[in-house]
Amino acid sequence: MIKKHNILNKSILISLLLIIGFSVLAQRTTVGNLLVEAAGEIPSAVSEKLDQYNNIRTAGFADWDATGNGLYIVTRFADVAQIHHVSKPGAYREQITFFKEPVTAVSKCPNPGKNGFLFSQDIGGNENYQIYYFDIQSSVYTMLTDGKSRNTNALWNKKGDKIAFATTKRTGKDLDFYIAPLSNPSEAKLVKENKGGGWLLADWSNDGNKLIAINYTSINESKIYLIDIATGKMEEINPSGKQISYSNRNVKFSKDGKGIFLTSDEDAEFLSLWYFDFTSKKMLKITNLNYDVDRIELAADGSKLVFVVNDAGYSKPYLLNIKTMKYSLLNLGANISISNIGFNKDNNRVAFTINTPTQASEVFVHNLKTNSTIRWTFSETAGLNPDKFSTTTLIEYPTFDKNTETGKNRMIPSFLVMPKNTTGKLPVLISIHGGPEGQSRANFNVLNQYLANELGIAVLLPNVRGSAGYGKTYLKLDNGKLRENSVNDIGSLLDWIATQPNLDVSRVAVYGGSYGGYMSLACMTHYNSRLTCGIDLFGISNFVSFLKNTSGYRADLRRVE
Repeated sequence: MIKKHNILNKSILISLLLIIGFSVLAQRTTVGNLLVEAAGEIPSAVSEKLDQYNNIRTAGFADWDATGNGLYIVTRFADVAQIHHVSKPGAYREQITFFKEPVTAVSKCPNPGKNGFLFSQDIGGNENYQIYYFDIQSSVYTMLTDGKSRNTNALWNKKGDKIAFATTKRTGKDLDFYIAPLSNPSEAKLVKENKGGGWLLADWSNDGNKLIAINYTSINESKIYLIDIATGKMEEINPSGKQISYSNRNVKFSKDGKGIFLTSDEDAEFLSLWYFDFTSKKMLKITNLNYDVDRIELAADGSKLVFVVNDAGYSKPYLLNIKTMKYSLLNLGANISISNIGFNKDNNRVAFTINTPTQASEVFVHNLKTNSTIRWTFSETAGLNPDKFSTTTLIEYPTFDKNTETGKNRMIPSFLVMPKNTTGKLPVLISIHGGPEGQSRANFNVLNQYLANELGIAVLLPNVRGSAGYGKTYLKLDNGKLRENSVNDIGSLLDWIATQPNLDVSRVAVYGGSYGGYMSLACMTHYNSRLTCGIDLFGISNFVSFLKNTSGYRADLRRVE
């Protein structure tokens, strides 16, 4: 919710004002649930400007509508994101849902006779998501799950009269698979009882007889299964005895049901696109790029597939011809990040959510026949001039050890947001992502833009060892007893800052949330004398209490890391 973000961002500002030289009167005050000591009040002009940045709107693709002429987007007009409908490029956004909580995971009913969609929602961020069906004609929504447990991965069958989903309702921690009729969801039937909280549903075959499931152990290891719905029998796909990673959002049945498209890092550093044939039980490798395949989307007629790769934090989309298994790059622009993708039912138009370092998320539609791209949404920038937004560049810096393969200094990738039209040495904020297997990307970020544009703070977003997107060797460099080496990467970043003529090593702050919060606390411990201040948002301060208080469905997954 934006109110919650405002409180957090203003609390961050209290600390960051210290590194740019604001004089504040020491006192104790309360900001929301936070007790603030020896910091003082934020100047009203500073706070008001931050509010303006927080009101920059975004638009994310949710799904095409039933006609195929318009689409559903997720955007925020009040406190939380809701579903809106856009009938054509640049058209008025018609708000569809009006809830107190944000709406996620929108999926249109595939039955052309039913005009409605699924969506998910939790309460107060408790992550116990419930699945709902929203009927467009009547504006009536129906809860399809029990209202208490965690429910995820809702899938439609081809007829649009049933949904499959994963739920913890049996034990509170184990994710089992159920199928429920849309007309009477209370008659949901158990398809597969599982042990553990790492189970995910990925796709449902067109004939309605089979499901694809993934059991996620860690970012380095997962297994993929074919489930026969009638018998509940589950068969592992591509059993090899190796440690292989599969992506749950990147598994699609072929139209004829004879195989699946999937992403895997088998015998490679990166997640590649593969095809698994059910008859031969063999894997066919389609791509051999030195990038992770981030996401895939298959056209309804089965003739083509769009996939997106992660090239050092930037997105590159490709079009695959299923018949020839050849692919080509789609030109949607440089230095972009792509999230949601969706084929239109004409199988030739593809919607994308696209974000750039200087543009918040918007929806674009690319026509594969004409090779043209049209922007559909034009979100407000809260009266701010986008031409003045700060750019983000990719840099690398040497860390403390050597790359064992090359024998040269190991280089750590990082993004740098630099204020425009500044002189002298700038104060620096080091912003560390969570995960730990997350990745900072060159996305538009409201807080980073505010800090750079209004306060003249340079923002560094390092992808220390253990970050995703740079191969599985890099991903494993912080596992187990190697954990502190990722903290040492920040020490090396401080060394690098000291060599930069436009950065002030005497005014550096460190900031992070969740696992990034742990990194901030660790940096404050190890590099206390080299930091002006540190900011920890809901970070891990004690691994024992962290595991003890983690939800049951998630505890085993956290313990592995």
